[in-house]
Order: sequence, then C-alpha cells, then structure tokens
Amino acid sequence: MVDFRYQASLAAVAAAISVPAPLLAQDTQGEAVQEQPDDQIVVTGVRQFYRGDFALSEIPQSIDLIEEDTLAQNGIVRLVDALDLNASVARQNTLGGLFDAFAVRGFAGDENLPTGYLVNGFNGGRGFGGQRDTAGIERIEVLKGPSAALFGRGEPGGTINLVTKQARIGDTFGDVAVQYGSFERFRGEVDLNLAVTDNLSVRLIGYAEDADSFRDTVEELRWGFLPSIGLALGENTRLTYDLEKTRVEVPFDRGIVVLNNDFDTVPRERFIGEPGDGDHVARAEGHQLRLQHDFSDRWSALIGASIRDTLLTGFSSDPELAGSRQPVFTDGRSLSRQRRSRLYDSQQIVVRGEVSGEFETGALAHRVLIGADYDQFENFQDFRRVRPPSVASNPSEQAAYIIDILNPVYGRFPLPTPLPQNNRLDVQESFGFFIQDQIELTDRLQIRLGARYDDFSLRTENNITDVISNRSDSRISPQAGIVYELSAPITLYAAYSEGFRANIGTDVTGVIFDPEISRSIEAGAKLSLLDGAVTGTFTLFQLEKENVLASDINNPGFSVAIGEARSRGIELDLNGRLPGDFEFLLSYAYVDAESRSSVLDPNFSFVIEPGDPLINIPDHSLNAQLSKRFILGNRTWMLGAGVQHVGERLGATGTDFVLPDHTLFRIFGEVELVDGVMLNGSVTNLFDTDWYANSYSSLWVIPGAPRTATVSLQFAF
Repeated sequence: MVDFRYQASLAAVAAAISVPAPLLAQDTQGEAVQEQPDDQIVVTGVRQFYRGDFALSEIPQSIDLIEEDTLAQNGIVRLVDALDLNASVARQNTLGGLFDAFAVRGFAGDENLPTGYLVNGFNGGRGFGGQRDTAGIERIEVLKGPSAALFGRGEPGGTINLVTKQARIGDTFGDVAVQYGSFERFRGEVDLNLAVTDNLSVRLIGYAEDADSFRDTVEELRWGFLPSIGLALGENTRLTYDLEKTRVEVPFDRGIVVLNNDFDTVPRERFIGEPGDGDHVARAEGHQLRLQHDFSDRWSALIGASIRDTLLTGFSSDPELAGSRQPVFTDGRSLSRQRRSRLYDSQQIVVRGEVSGEFETGALAHRVLIGADYDQFENFQDFRRVRPPSVASNPSEQAAYIIDILNPVYGRFPLPTPLPQNNRLDVQESFGFFIQDQIELTDRLQIRLGARYDDFSLRTENNITDVISNRSDSRISPQAGIVYELSAPITLYAAYSEGFRANIGTDVTGVIFDPEISRSIEAGAKLSLLDGAVTGTFTLFQLEKENVLASDINNPGFSVAIGEARSRGIELDLNGRLPGDFEFLLSYAYVDAESRSSVLDPNFSFVIEPGDPLINIPDHSLNAQLSKRFILGNRTWMLGAGVQHVGERLGATGTDFVLPDHTLFRIFGEVELVDGVMLNGSVTNLFDTDWYANSYSSLWVIPGAPRTATVSLQFAF
C-alpha cells in the first residue's frame, strides 16, 4: 500500500505558495535572467562550469539537450529512461536495477561502478545511491565527443551533465504534481521557490514514489529532498548551495533466464530471485557550494566544492553463471543460484575553480578558460557470496539453492549465509589543471586550443588477503578544434582530443591496472534551418581506447583487462518547430564499437577476438517524436507521439548471445483544465512489445516494461 505521508507533506508545503513565476529567458551559459521594468538585467540563476561564454554553434563538439518539458511530456521520472531520448546513449548492466549505467558512443567505462556523470559541472554519479530520479533536473546535457581534455577522467564517447533547478533570487513561485501509473505507481512532486529577502531565495524540491512493477514480487519505494539556496552578495556575486538527500528500497533483480536463444523461456514478469532476501537499500547525501563573481562584462570566476556519500546494502539470490555449476543448461528448469550480500560505501569530494574571459591580441579575439580541480573518491566494498557445488558432485537441490524457473516456489530452503569474497577499500586522488583558448581568426573562422594535466594516485587495501597496492601516474592531454561558418544555416567543425583516466580497483591478485588512454576525433556540421526554427548537428566520429577493462565473471568486484577497443560512427540530432506549429525531435546514431585485442578468459575459456562487438552496444539507434499544440474548447491542448528503435546487440562478452532489436511506440498529451491546472498523460510501449533493456549473460537478461500508462495532475502557483 502507498504511504501517503510523503505526498501529504509535500502538498502541505506547496499550498503556501500562490504567486506565479515570472517569464525567464536563457543565455548562452544557461543562466536564468529576469527582465526588470527599468530594462536592467539581473542574473538570478547560475553559470555552468566548463562552459565559458559560447553559443552552442561556436563549440567544436556535438551537444544535445534534453529539456525538462520533454521529460514531463513523456512521463519520464528516471535518468536511464531520459537518456533513451538520445540515440548515442546505450543502456548497460545496472547491478540489478540499483545504479545507472550507460555508454556514450559505444564506450561504457568500468562495469563494476556506476557510470560517472557531472552534476552542475562536478564529477558525480560514481557512488551506489540508486538510480537517479529526474526530479530537480532542469535539463540533461549530452556532451558528446572529444572533451576529456577539459572535463578530465571521463569517457571519450562523451559526458552527461545534469543541470539541476536552482533557487531564483527575487522570485516566488511553485507547483505541485501528483501522478498515478500502471502497476499501482503513486508519485508526488513539489517545486517551490521562495524569495526570503530581495537577495536570498530558497527552492524546495521533493518527491516520493511507491510502486509495484510488472515483475513478480518486486515493489519499490523511493523519496528525495533536493533544496537549493541562492544568495546575492552584491550585484556581481552569487553564492549557491544545493542539497541532495535520497533513498531507494527495492529488491535486487537480475531479470530473466534465456536458454538456447529462446526469449520465451520464462515470462517477462517472472522473478527468479528470492523474495525472502528483502530489499536492497540505497542512500545518497550530497552537498554542493558554488560561488560565482563577475569582475566585468568580460571576465568572471567560478569556484565550488561538492561532497557526496552513498551507501548500498542488501541480500540477493542471483543465478550462477558457471556452466559447471549450473544444471539448468541440462534439464532446462533447475536453476542454481548464489546467495550474495553487499555493503558498498563511497564518498566523493570535488573542489574546482575556473576563470573565463575575453581579450584581444592585435586583430585576434581570444576567449579563454583556465581552471583546476581536485577529486578524491573512496570506495569500500564488502561483498559476500555462497556458490552452488559442481554439477558433477550431484548436489541436492538445497545445496545447489535451486529454483524451478518453470514453476517457481519461493522460500523452499533456508537462506544460505554468504561468505567473504571481497573486502576492499579503493582510494583514488586526482588533480587536474586545464587551459583552453578559442581564437576568432575572422568573422567566420575560429580555432580552439587547449590541454589538461592530470595527476592521480590510487591505493587499494584488500582486507582479506592483506595486500596493499599503490600506483600513481600523470599525463598531459591536448585538445584542438576548428569552427567555420560556411553560411548562415551551416557551421562546419572538427575536433581532436586525448584522454587519461585511472582504472580504479585491481585484478583478483591485487595488481592495479594501467590507466586508460583514449584518442578521439570528430567532424560535422551544425545546422540552423527555417530561420533558426530547426537546429541540429550531423557528426562523424572515431574513438580509440587502450587498457580497457571488463568485469571478472568468476570474481565479482574485480576486473580483467581486455586491451584495446575502438568505436566509430555517424550521428544526427535535430529538433525544433516545423511549419504548422509542429514540434519535433530526431536522434539517430550508427555505432560500430568493437574490441581491438585478442583475450582468453582463463575462468570461462571464452575468447575475445579483434572485431568482436562490445557488450550492449547496438549498431543502429533511433528516437523521434512529433507533437502539436492547439486550441479546443477555449483550452490549450497538446498531443504527440514518438518512436524508439534499438538494434540488436551482443548480450554477453565472448559469446554469440545477442539481444534482439526492438521498436517501441509512445503517445502523450496534456490539457490545461483551468488556469494553473494541467492534466498530463502518456502511454509507453503502446503495442506491448517484448523487449530487453540490457544483459550481462543469457542468465541475467533485463526485460523491458510492457505497455505502461501514466496520468498526472499539476498545480502551478
């Protein structure tokens, strides 16, 4: 049953607000600006790190924005679902639904950790705080391509930056929304901006959700509190503080079993874990403090710090992957399982600062960005498990911890007690310094030059083997780009960059891996059509990486080296307004991501050969949607539809197991019932298609949701 205490508490706060929000614009840096009656422009929002003073058309990089309105139209409340809107992003293994994992342009990073992303320019997302909710997100920036020389420590395919909703100084407004969806999903959200004084505002954002799911016995409870405080310290200085406090309670779920490439082996709703394991609990608490100061209309500075703690705990019963211990490959129904426990505790501290400005040397105009950052990531993992015996020893069903996948009976046996497998602390410290200069050679031609210096140290303490491993390294990573305005609607660009990232963790013997080195190149065209009503980017790219890692299947929490990898492809992103007041977005990507080394896994005897595809990376991906607003009955309506296609992709490293392609359709709409009251609805997977989000093995396949409907009511004050 849903706990209405969360929704009630949020709604009570919302009821205190009744002043409508002012009309806000966005400048090139993503700042909110408010127009005053005396034509004075007052900055009420915040600048974004790494951005400098550039329009998107001037940046030699493919950048796609997923706006808050697009998320609301589609009823999206999870980051993983939001990223489906961009074809260059592919889903990866999510640790039983407990963290976010995705690949941009074919490269996913460390499989044993959540995929890192930026939050307001700070490195974040690496801890085990559960899957990110979209509440409090103003927009998602998909920063594709060779940008590691600026951001540092990221994947060469691109970086995701989450821009959160900030307190707007001098404004009072708010809205509250309640949502109901398929599988008894109840959700409440609130967003209130309060002008405490002329110089101080507080923005209170919160959400709570209680839901069943299409998966048998799997229910989820989540909530979050995401306030922001903005303080103007004079006309040119602003201080911003953000808090993140979230909690997720959900069973660990490895998905379904697929035998002999038969995806109808079991129904998609069948849970093959053990309900008696209870929920995994993921908690996160984060703090950000940022200070921005404008020295003049040409020079500004940003400094800030963040700290984020996460904790993940729980038990699970996961299918055994080793063939020698797995009778299901023989009889087609008796699935042996491991029982596992996890206590993952992490802390990440980031301090960074930058100065951006403009100056001239003769006839050349320069826009420079100079900065430095420090990052410390501590990751403690206490992982325990008990494995079933070898099939050859003819164990009892209790000893093998068997579940009948065709007729599951939960709770047949006492729950086995997991034994220590991995008890390890990884501490990574990194320091980086970067400089970038974009030079305007002519009215049409600009070049970008830059470099980043990174220095890192990594210490791993294995409390089981008493092995302590240390490593440090440093490197300079250059970048270069060129932008040429061919004509008013077409701007050509090209960019090259190198990247450098420490591989955290060790192999099972305690050896720390060599750092990952990457090289990226891309070229394309930025489009502005129909007098700017339609904008987009067409891109060709190629990325190469050395010292790539994959999870050690036989030793969870450890990695194995698979050598070199390459990804290359084509992208097209378009969005805007068509004649007839139709709004649309289109995102297409062709990605050819493959291994470039030959590797033999000693535990499972599979071989990775050059040319083998990387796991969970489709060749072709497409997302498109079209919507239109119109007046009917003196009310404003909006109706729209969308489609997503994901091609087939490798489902398990070193095998020929392939996930089939899928095409999903969705419809959505909204109507303003009365002033300030909006009714929204959406239906995803309209034709109830069977589809599969990702997999790690044919025994760990995550099925996608069936047809799902959502309706929400939003009250604006």
